[in-house]
Amino acid sequence: MAVLRKLFHKRARKSQPNVAQGAEQNLDSALKKLKRIEIISNRIANEVFSGQYKSAIHGQGIEFDEVREYAEGDDVRSIDWNVTARAGKPFVKQYSEERERTVFFLLDVSASNLFGSRRSRLELAAEIVASLLFSAIKNNDKVGLLAFANGPCEYYPPRKGRNYAMRLTRAILTAQPRYERSNLNAALEYIDRTLKRRAVVFIISDFYVDALDRSLIRCQQRHDVIALSIAEPVERNFLKLGFVSLCDPETGRTVELDTSSARVRAAIAERLENKRKAIEARLREARVDTVWIDSDADYARVLRDFFHLRARR
Repeated sequence: MAVLRKLFHKRARKSQPNVAQGAEQNLDSALKKLKRIEIISNRIANEVFSGQYKSAIHGQGIEFDEVREYAEGDDVRSIDWNVTARAGKPFVKQYSEERERTVFFLLDVSASNLFGSRRSRLELAAEIVASLLFSAIKNNDKVGLLAFANGPCEYYPPRKGRNYAMRLTRAILTAQPRYERSNLNAALEYIDRTLKRRAVVFIISDFYVDALDRSLIRCQQRHDVIALSIAEPVERNFLKLGFVSLCDPETGRTVELDTSSARVRAAIAERLENKRKAIEARLREARVDTVWIDSDADYARVLRDFFHLRARR
């Protein structure tokens, strides 16, 4: 933590004198959150994810090694047709097990992720990502991060090490929410250009995004993509609060609703459910594994069950 405190104080010294006190308060708050998340994430990585992560994420990795001439008994599905066409005789692809994997996180930092009945989606996402980060580094994997909103915001290239994992966790905790629409397509196109090796890519978002285009399918073809969506139960069962004014933090649009009306509450629930089904259909079309996590649920259990089912497949 000494290194982290030094980093935080270095940033605080750059602030103007009239905001020094506020910077110090933000420093203490961020350090407390970081320490708490470090303790929780380490425990979850050790006790919950250790076996499931290795079998579901790390153990399935293979990478292309070379081609060799076809021999009797080889699986015809491994034939490299491009090389075969050029050589005029059949060649097959050979693969070797990857000794390490790259685990990359695409984190939505648009302002809609500030919402939360107990804590914001962004703070919960930091805890979930930290648990996965510690699981990855315990398996000697590289980890990286791209925070995005209307486009890429902050990029951290894949690297190894516990200190780097803590740096990424701190970056999530101190991320400034962007009051703009999420553009997941732009983020996917960015990592398609940036990540040269195959990676396991976790997308953490509420998926309140515009329609997903073919960038999602292209990303899944190159990488192993897993979508994690944090949902608020109150969004499905809107509270009876009478007349309320709701503002979309990303567009600034404001609407007034009479939530005492059962018809209005049902319309809100139906609209959100239709949005979720549309996202599910698009992710399923792209063959992306999806995990839906309620903010009041035990996310460690949800992810453990997901890893268990994934490993069995």
